Amino acid sequence: MTELRDRRHIALDEPPPIDLPAGDVTEGIVRIGDTVRRPHQSQSYAVAAYLDHLEAVGFAGAPRFLGRDDLGRDVLTFVAGDVAGAEVEPRFRTDELLASVARLVSRLHEASTGYVPSAEPFPQWPVEGTDWELVSHMDVTPQNVTVAGNQATGLFDFDLARPTSRLLDGYNTSMHWVPLADARDLPMGTAPADVLRRLRIFADAIGWTEAERESIPSLGASAADLSRARMKERAEQLGGGWARMWASGVGDVIRRRAAWLRANDEAIVETLLR
Repeated sequence: MTELRDRRHIALDEPPPIDLPAGDVTEGIVRIGDTVRRPHQSQSYAVAAYLDHLEAVGFAGAPRFLGRDDLGRDVLTFVAGDVAGAEVEPRFRTDELLASVARLVSRLHEASTGYVPSAEPFPQWPVEGTDWELVSHMDVTPQNVTVAGNQATGLFDFDLARPTSRLLDGYNTSMHWVPLADARDLPMGTAPADVLRRLRIFADAIGWTEAERESIPSLGASAADLSRARMKERAEQLGGGWARMWASGVGDVIRRRAAWLRANDEAIVETLLR
């Protein structure tokens, strides 16, 4: 889209940059005043077009794409709020916040309905299979959500946004926030007995149907298998953050998650339906 490619952010007397936490694969992110500067990537214009759509329909919980600066970096508005650290603090594990995140994602899905990424395709992430419902975030981790009190207020880091389904994006969010994992991979302070209870809270808040609840174990296990294969491929081909994550053992964590979902299929569905 010409207007995206030509848009430039021009500001005089900018304050000095403040380093922001690097993502798993994206480094060099800084805040300058009320803007965030990020390295330009192959999916940047696809994400920009999607953010423009969210702005046009009035979704307030996402950054706005402003253009590129003189260093070629993407410029976006800064989304204010508290954000969890790499080791998620207990205050980001409350049931109230979990439900609020589910409702925020549901509002994002409503705002995304009808958006078709035809002019600016998403180059890094082909559509899973042949069917998709909408474009959505697909990386709603505690580190990518802004919080005020016990309420989720905004989303940022749309690098992995792509065509997907409401259910898959919702499941992916629950995976990070419940969280869904083998007992040995749960964050400190998270009791295995709480996992299914919190998954039910998330399911009720986001509004999964009975059929969707029944599909969660198989959907999640299949998604884990695909995620592990893709991550291994990117670690081998792209290196960088992908290679660091793979070397840290994330592939084993994903494999154990898939095994946990399959082993607990009946318990998960029973909890979600009762």
